[in-house]
Amino acid sequence: MTTASSWITPSTRTELIEGLVSGVDRYNPSNISILEDYLYHQIRTEEYDCLANLAILKLYQFNPHLYNPDVVINILLKALTACPLPDFNLCISLLDERPINATLDEPDPLPSILPILKGLHDLLYRCRFPSFWEIYRSEQLEALRDNYTVECVGFEDAIRSVVVRAVEVTFTRISINRLGTYLDLTGKALEVYIQKLGWSIDSSCSVVNIPPNPDNQIEATVVQESIKLPQLTKVISNAVKV
Repeated sequence: MTTASSWITPSTRTELIEGLVSGVDRYNPSNISILEDYLYHQIRTEEYDCLANLAILKLYQFNPHLYNPDVVINILLKALTACPLPDFNLCISLLDERPINATLDEPDPLPSILPILKGLHDLLYRCRFPSFWEIYRSEQLEALRDNYTVECVGFEDAIRSVVVRAVEVTFTRISINRLGTYLDLTGKALEVYIQKLGWSIDSSCSVVNIPPNPDNQIEATVVQESIKLPQLTKVISNAVKV
């Protein structure tokens, strides 16, 4: 689970990137190539640094001639894997109306892909996991898979981690078939994945048992307050005056 401190300063962030993200150099356009290289490092290594990626989008906002649509799409894909954190919406907020960049060699793919990514994010945020996988696997998104997510190492497993976080705070038991539709896994691959999570399978009824945690356990909370009569004297006297 991502903590506030690890979100602000990931353990994998180098001193160089820390200086670019936290200092005044954050707004220096000459550093854009360093930040873009760091993004592709994240894509190759399954690391993630939201603030560094937001710094790229901010530089694009101030310097439209630097805009690279492939970089933006990869940033949004990484932000998808952080759902339900607000990362995706933070990125979207920096994609304002941009003038047409005449220096692009090919048509800008972002206008056609952005609505698709927004739809996928909406499904993830609302925990509509089977629908997410159905659309993600569709022929319509073949270009997205072939050109982008295939390069993003561990993308599908990162999405499954989003599913796991939602399931473990909601269920104590869930049918293996239902869980399979959430994870887009079946058969042996599903069983291996469940075992890796440390969850157990009750083969007699095809149910997966999820270990207890503070979020999936219902416990009654009794709140007791001790108020002495002298503490109420002022309140009572004021009530009488009224």
